[in-house]
Amino acid sequence: MPAAPLETGHAMRIEDVDPVHSRPFGAGPGSLGIRGFGCALVTATAWLGVSLWLALPWMAGLAEKIGSVPTWLIVGGIALAPGFMNAFQTASLLQRPSGRYREPAAYPALTVLIAAYNEADQIADALRSLLGQKYSAPLDIVVIDDGSQDGTATIVRETFPEVRVIALACNAGKAAALNRGLAVAHHALVVTVDGDSWLHADALRYLVLEYVNGPPNTAAVAGAVFVGNGDRSWSSRVQYWDYLHGIAATKRTQAAYGGTLVAQGALSLYRTDLLREIGGWPQSLGEDIVLTWALLSRGYDVGYAERALCFTNVPETFGGLLRQRARWARGMIEAFRHHPGILRQRRITTFLVGWNLLFPWQDLAFTFAFIPGLVLALFGQYWLVGPLTLALIPSAGFIGFVMYRMSAKVFQQAGCKVAWDPLALVFYTLAYGLINHPASLRGYLAELFGQAKTWGTK
Repeated sequence: MPAAPLETGHAMRIEDVDPVHSRPFGAGPGSLGIRGFGCALVTATAWLGVSLWLALPWMAGLAEKIGSVPTWLIVGGIALAPGFMNAFQTASLLQRPSGRYREPAAYPALTVLIAAYNEADQIADALRSLLGQKYSAPLDIVVIDDGSQDGTATIVRETFPEVRVIALACNAGKAAALNRGLAVAHHALVVTVDGDSWLHADALRYLVLEYVNGPPNTAAVAGAVFVGNGDRSWSSRVQYWDYLHGIAATKRTQAAYGGTLVAQGALSLYRTDLLREIGGWPQSLGEDIVLTWALLSRGYDVGYAERALCFTNVPETFGGLLRQRARWARGMIEAFRHHPGILRQRRITTFLVGWNLLFPWQDLAFTFAFIPGLVLALFGQYWLVGPLTLALIPSAGFIGFVMYRMSAKVFQQAGCKVAWDPLALVFYTLAYGLINHPASLRGYLAELFGQAKTWGTK
């Protein structure tokens, strides 16, 4: 069955191809619902209660030195709030059902947009991975060359004649390039892929399977993005574990409640009619998160296809990583500015969005309390970092194991293997916050003071 025409205003749903197997609202693979949410919330609250009970003697001693209010702000930011979040996430992940996809009678045709800027060295890999997809419907691949100066458009035209190329005269930014591609999209579903990424052969099929098996109001589906250059530098080695553990687990948790908060540009699927309805991608640093929140604020669900594997190149220097995380932090602030009403919605997703309000507090506490406390501990002063901190390592290890097993299972199903790099894993577990928290704080301040917005990660 071909994709529904755009003028109908509806992309293909599983109800269109097989009404007998249609799913009720909110019953997509891996979804939890109110009961699962309640169980995770109770578990996290219990964890918070035990943590607070154990921390009270330490907090009492600290309060004598710096006062009660600073003590609660510091301990809450570096231990209690993150512990609650980790417990909620772990309880949610352990409850997730192993949902099975139902195959549609036919797959829809897709328009694939690649916004590329100076990607001459990498875009061929992205296009080969797209042309090699095990996907049974037509793909209309459109490369929008965003004013590249390295011959990206020429390489695509000469090497891949089946790919449409739109060459912009000057660099206008990723959002503008994607919107130019959206204007010429022929099909009811649009997929975005980054020019420095490559896809597993089944990636598009699993993106669509997640979409057609999901709730009827699904507007977008994020793919599962992992690191493709994890062996290139110490920075990329550490990020390999961040994407494998933290980012993947966060998206699995959010998707279980119908609210993946970022359908990232590296690999995501969207309903074309809804993209056009909201005006496409906004001109912002975090165009993907701002766009995703535009869909969520209108009551739509955003899914996550954990088996739609995409491998992307991450910054290979710590300077590039710092700039990237600062940009992500600015994108979160942009999303709140564009969609403040999202916090007034009466749905589980609002709880997950609300977590973002706590991040600046945690970043401040970690940067200005935990890091100095770590330095003091090296000199025998355990006011902020001491023996109780070591007690958190077993719980962090358990959470990490749960995250690892889920990603490792997905890799195994795809015929891939997790690269075992224990040194980078230890650094990620114990010291990654030394990079992320200050970088995020830098991003908040840059947005607060209106600094110029540049991509700045390469």
